[in-house]
Amino acid sequence: MTISPAMPTLPCHAGVRELESLRSPHVTFVVFVNGFVCKSPKLVTADDFTAHSLDKPGNTSNPQGSAVTPVFVEQLTGLNTLGVSLARLDFAPYGLIVPHYHPRGTEIMTVLEGELYVGFVTSAPDFKLFTKIVKKGDVFVFPKGLVHFQFNYGAKKAVAISGLGSQDPGVVLVPNAVFGSNPPINDGILAKAFQLDKKIIDYLQSKF
Repeated sequence: MTISPAMPTLPCHAGVRELESLRSPHVTFVVFVNGFVCKSPKLVTADDFTAHSLDKPGNTSNPQGSAVTPVFVEQLTGLNTLGVSLARLDFAPYGLIVPHYHPRGTEIMTVLEGELYVGFVTSAPDFKLFTKIVKKGDVFVFPKGLVHFQFNYGAKKAVAISGLGSQDPGVVLVPNAVFGSNPPINDGILAKAFQLDKKIIDYLQSKF
């Protein structure tokens, strides 16, 4: 595997002694943990555990009117193997974070400003929808792997902070995955799945 200079180098806290035993004394980077290059413990500094991004509002000038500012392992290398991360969620009036799910982490969210209509859907066979209006100081949990959304139903901006149970929780945007895959899913398959005419499917795919 080629190591790109742009690839993050991480402290890799878990099993430091075991990692050191694999390291040649003449090399800085030797092993991959969670797909990232480990940094020699001797080179780790406080900067590896510090991020400076959640004080800045995200750009909500987009069709959804929302922005997510992540602090995952890619942004804060010291998170590797620790199983936690954060994200700032910004919403313009009537802004939406589209239905999505995190395959590798539960999300717990608290509202800092405004009010949000949030919810998640359970898995088969029930597909039960749980929704709630959450206000400043309220906390809501989105279980790992379940489709969920956050919507600012008010005329003022809203801000929330989410903690996630993984340093790299992943995100799958349902509309993008279904209608914007590369290459596209066959329109006949989607037409049958959604019981729609192919022309409607083609139109939806053209939006992505």
